[in-house]
Amino acid sequence: MCGRYASFRDAQDLADEFAVAEIADDARLLPPSWNLAPTDPVRIVVERAAKDTGEVRRSLRVARWGLVPSWSKSPGGAARMINARAESVFDKPAFAKPLAVRRCLVPADGYYEWRPLGDGTSPAGGGASPSRTRRGKVPKQPYYITPQDGHGAAFAGLYEFWRDPAKADDDPDRWLVSTTIVTTDAAPELAEIHDRMPLALPPDAWDAWLDPAVDARGAAELLRVGEPHDDVPMVAREVSTLVNTVSNDGPGLLEAV
Repeated sequence: MCGRYASFRDAQDLADEFAVAEIADDARLLPPSWNLAPTDPVRIVVERAAKDTGEVRRSLRVARWGLVPSWSKSPGGAARMINARAESVFDKPAFAKPLAVRRCLVPADGYYEWRPLGDGTSPAGGGASPSRTRRGKVPKQPYYITPQDGHGAAFAGLYEFWRDPAKADDDPDRWLVSTTIVTTDAAPELAEIHDRMPLALPPDAWDAWLDPAVDARGAAELLRVGEPHDDVPMVAREVSTLVNTVSNDGPGLLEAV
């Protein structure tokens, strides 16, 4: 799974990279983060038709990480839906409709994963170790995983709208936009760290993934389930266990140890 990631590029830089025509105010003002966690606000790239003209425009917006299905009674379970497995995204009710009509790209500079240390050693680097915070828990070494070419990644994502029934029709906060990141089998060079990884789409797949005219089956084909995803090669490095604590943030979390 992908449970933490970094996204620290400027909004305008993302707009230029993804050919975005419109940057929402909250997306422009969202601060950079080197330690995004479930339920945090994150930037997403979407394509939607304008209500007045019907023109399809690409925009950079903010969503809460952790999908809340439109039929949910409350947003409380969002943290359990931060990821959608590519193998089952076509069949699960929470993901099937977004796959058909609400797909997005989730810009990321890299993500974190943890490898269990079964030999009794302690993780490299400073910070709180899981082995010291819960009795009997196996210590884990965190890794920062990022595209090999030094550029950012575009994770395949889905998004959804949830209407808060407790808020009035004229309340601007009555709608919650949430998102999830699609995951796939880890590339062979990363499988020793974790058996899953976020699915990073190559640039030549971005337009089709975002295109509202592409249906669910066409979108599912872009995920290439069961095939190795080596279009965006990744590299990993050990980093400090400081990243284990969600309140820790800053570029120092990316430093190799």
